[in-house]
Amino acid sequence: MTDTATSRGWPLLLVMAGALAAMAGTTALFITHEHAWRYLVAASCFVQCLGWVRHGARRRGGAR
Repeated sequence: MTDTATSRGWPLLLVMAGALAAMAGTTALFITHEHAWRYLVAASCFVQCLGWVRHGARRRGGAR
């Protein structure tokens, strides 16, 4: 199986979507002072972490 068999964009899309949603949730939290936005921030950070893990798994633990 070649290295180009899987798409590279999906894990990084998760990372970017998680980062943007976390920034939006943090901004909304500071503006509205509603504590419910913390759930969005926590979920977004989880999605971002999941994206980085999937991106790292593509390289088989850092193998070059």
